Amino acid sequence: MKLLDLTLATPADNLACDEALLNWCESGDGGETLRFWEPREHFVVVGYANKVEREVNVAACRANEIPIFRRCSGGGTVLQGPGCLNYALILDITERPHLATISSVNKFIMERNAKAIESELGSQTSEASVSVRGHTDLALAVGGTPVTLKKFSGNSQRRHKHVLLFHGTFLLYLDLSLMTRFLRMPSQQPDYRRQRSHAEFLTNLDLPASRVKDALCRAWEVDGALSNFPDGEISRLAAEKYSTPEWNFKS
Repeated sequence: MKLLDLTLATPADNLACDEALLNWCESGDGGETLRFWEPREHFVVVGYANKVEREVNVAACRANEIPIFRRCSGGGTVLQGPGCLNYALILDITERPHLATISSVNKFIMERNAKAIESELGSQTSEASVSVRGHTDLALAVGGTPVTLKKFSGNSQRRHKHVLLFHGTFLLYLDLSLMTRFLRMPSQQPDYRRQRSHAEFLTNLDLPASRVKDALCRAWEVDGALSNFPDGEISRLAAEKYSTPEWNFKS
């Protein structure tokens, strides 16, 4: 597993990079990769099948110049911005037969990530408890008895024949009040949300990005930096797909 810690200039570039890495590995030119990137500005990203008007307060986004993008994987709609840490895993399915199904991938990756984050949180408190919820959420148990589960990470995947992309976001110190301002209540909710508002449902980890990166690098046994990456394909996808209203606002 190689590491690519790379934040590109625009949201379109960064979204394109994950798909380009997936295609690059599928073609046989690239290998398994763990990538990190950190947004420098606020923007909204809808899942592949999401309807923008249903999930996003479009009027508020336009009034505040918050751009809206669409990613190549499923899952729900998120607000990105300073205080988020994004990661992407490119994994070879043919080398990992236990990743044959969507559900087995979710279990394998989410449980490993949960253990890594719980271990890191445990270094500063003995009461940290991280669990996998709703298939691809990571939640933190907060409060006394009974505890309240609050989400700090959402994730999704896209599969090709030989490799898969699994990516997600960790909330570290994002201004969570912006979620209610720019996102509607999601059309699909995990049971543990219990109709809570974004402000009630979400929480920040309050960890430096460097510590989360180190924890995931250890968990995924990263053994060096990626020496090159498909920059030409990133530029093409950013220009021809991720920067276009035809893609971002497709019905």
